[in-house]
Formats: sequence, structure tokens, C-alpha cells
Amino acid sequence: MSTTQSERLRELLEPLVSSQGLDLEEIEVDSVGRKRVLRVVVDSDTGADLDQIADVSRALSAKLDETDAMGEGEYTLEVGTPGAERPLTEHRHYVRATDRLVKFQLAEGGELVARILKVDDEGVDTEVPGVKGRKATARRLAFDDIVRARVQVEFSRKDKKEEEA
Repeated sequence: MSTTQSERLRELLEPLVSSQGLDLEEIEVDSVGRKRVLRVVVDSDTGADLDQIADVSRALSAKLDETDAMGEGEYTLEVGTPGAERPLTEHRHYVRATDRLVKFQLAEGGELVARILKVDDEGVDTEVPGVKGRKATARRLAFDDIVRARVQVEFSRKDKKEEEA
């Protein structure tokens, strides 16, 4: 049986989020003064647009209103998507980050910044950008070798459609 409020909320809300074609990535309950804030983070393989966020927000709000999952006090519901520099913690996060530049903290120590090319059940194939005129190199990382991974923001990143044109 669930013991924490976040676990109970996840059990209640996850089926509803899934029915909207989204994944429930995170639930967080914070106290801000006398009020509480329920933050729900959703995503999908193709991302989530504002209409999807609005639809899931209405559905979650209705579900929460018909239960006592948040108790009697006032709270604010915030529904959004992961930030640009999201940490990669699940296999599906790595898949969604394919073609993105990622900063890896390695179990052997040190960091590696590389572009994810392919993801399978054991790890990721990456391309390490070349430095000072050198060619990019391929490197395989097993999931066991990765302590942390976070998508990096790229301001001059070429879109796949631009490259194909």
C-alpha cells in the first residue's frame, strides 16, 4: 500500500495522464506559505503541446476535485513539461533525447558531452564532437557506466529537416 501523498497521487493520476497519450514524469507537492502547490510534469515521445497540457490539466483538476487526495486545504495545480535541461532518468528519456547533446557524469569519474545517436536496452551509442578541427568520434556508453545525464541547450543546433534539405 502506498504510504506517501506523492505515491497516492501518482496511483490516482497516472491512468488519467496515460489516457491522454502522455507519460506522468513527476509529481511534487510543495508548501508555499499557507497554500500548497501540486506540480505535475508530463511528456510524451513527441512532446506535449499547450492544448494537450490544458486538456490534461482540466482532467486532473476534475479528478482531484472529486477525491480528497489533496485534503481540505487550498492548493494550486501546475501542469507542465520537463525543462530544456532535463535529467535523463528513464530509458524512455534517453530515447527521446536521440540526436540531442547530453552531458554525462561517468561512473569511472569525469564528464563527457556527446550527442546520442542510438539507444538500446544496454546503453547508448554517442558521437563525441571533435575539438579544434578534429573529427567527431563514436563512443558506446552502457547504462551502468552513467551516473547522471542531462540534455544540454544548443542555441545553434541544426534541425534534422534543415540538414536533409
